[in-house]
Amino acid sequence: MLKTKHLVLLIFLFCFQLVISQSIEINGYIKSKKNIENIHVINKTAKIFTVTNNKGEFKIYGSINDTLTFTSIQHKPKSIVLDKNIISSKTCEVNLEELINELDEVTVGKILTGDLYSDINNTDGDPPINFYDVGIPGYTGKIATQSERRLSEAGEFKPKMLLGLLTGGIPLNPILNGISGRTKELKQHVRMERKADLLRTIKVNLFEDFFSIHELDESLHADFFYFCEDDPDFYTRCNGTSDIEVFEFLKEKLKQYKQNLNTKDD
Repeated sequence: MLKTKHLVLLIFLFCFQLVISQSIEINGYIKSKKNIENIHVINKTAKIFTVTNNKGEFKIYGSINDTLTFTSIQHKPKSIVLDKNIISSKTCEVNLEELINELDEVTVGKILTGDLYSDINNTDGDPPINFYDVGIPGYTGKIATQSERRLSEAGEFKPKMLLGLLTGGIPLNPILNGISGRTKELKQHVRMERKADLLRTIKVNLFEDFFSIHELDESLHADFFYFCEDDPDFYTRCNGTSDIEVFEFLKEKLKQYKQNLNTKDD
């Protein structure tokens, strides 16, 4: 009986090693008239994710009959199956078609709906002045949100300001807002806004691709993303990082999320 178990184990290990040995690194590249950088490449069979570089090149592990999918905002989605030729040559060339958004209907003139916000955006008006067009230097950076503007107006309270208060050269606003807790509250609002904006960006860029290879009941998708947003390291790990790094963060959080679900069920 013991020998039989050892034999079964050896066969299992041999088969496992055989499968692993058949998984090779594929060197691929994308051809397209549009931008070929940061195209998502997914091995749906092996559940592996990567992206293309600025030359449209990518590397991903795969075995024969694995399915690779390619997605981006500017291209039509495409899937290919790794055949013997791709596996033997270890190369893969993929042509992607440009995604053209066609309008189903063209309306001439302005239509007023009664919705004030919609009608304001649908009416003609003079565009804001471009200072550079008239020879005046202007601000070209990111427009501050309402919370960011309020935080800037509130000022930053520092303890040394209390010493300068005696000279009359220190504004009262930063001190009063610091003491009352208003500045702290405004900072919290700014942090919440930035995290919410980042979460929306992640959903747009990675939502479909992530759940195409990681299973989670559709009714839990929104709750899962809020779970990710609540992580103290969410903004640090995901802001200004690559899609691959964000994808890895989501994988870590999904494992924790499922563990939490199992704990609740128990």
